Amino acid sequence: MKQLPRRLMLLGIVCLMSLFVFPMWQIILYAPQYPDGVEMHIYIDKIGGSSPGTLQNVNILNHYVGMQYIEPDDIPELQYFPYIIGAMGLLGLIALAINKKWGYLSWTIVLVVLGILGMYDFYLWEYDYGHNLSDTAPIKIPGASFQPPLIGRKQIINFIADSWPHIGGIGFGLSMFFGSAAWWSRKKQLSK
Repeated sequence: MKQLPRRLMLLGIVCLMSLFVFPMWQIILYAPQYPDGVEMHIYIDKIGGSSPGTLQNVNILNHYVGMQYIEPDDIPELQYFPYIIGAMGLLGLIALAINKKWGYLSWTIVLVVLGILGMYDFYLWEYDYGHNLSDTAPIKIPGASFQPPLIGRKQIINFIADSWPHIGGIGFGLSMFFGSAAWWSRKKQLSK
């Protein structure tokens, strides 16, 4: 029982590091011509999909309504996210080593703040992506917005867009849970 806070913190770090392996987010587009959906995966350092041509297919669809092409190399967040997650992993190891309740709490608070800022940044990117349309688009629908949902499901013309956390995103959420649990269990130990 004495090692419980450290074990919980270690679980939190492992869950956070899952972002280096699994996508953090997925957007799936369903339409009559895509009954199985076009599944786009967003990692901390790249954008891909369930098949090799996913990003190309999404960009072709975007072209018709004047949406911007998705160019992963032009998205600065994909360049620096790995460093932020790596730094948080290192800070988590420091919190684990010192085994202080304030260390666990501080790590968890920073992680929550990063999660909120990340979601806000993602919303801004989606807003620009869905509203900043080219005037030379082959298909023009006055007043239409093609912004995918931040989270959940949304009808966009003849498409249904689903936007949900993927395995890495769930791991991120679990890391906040385990960090909080480590803080709570250490606090409980010290109050005895």
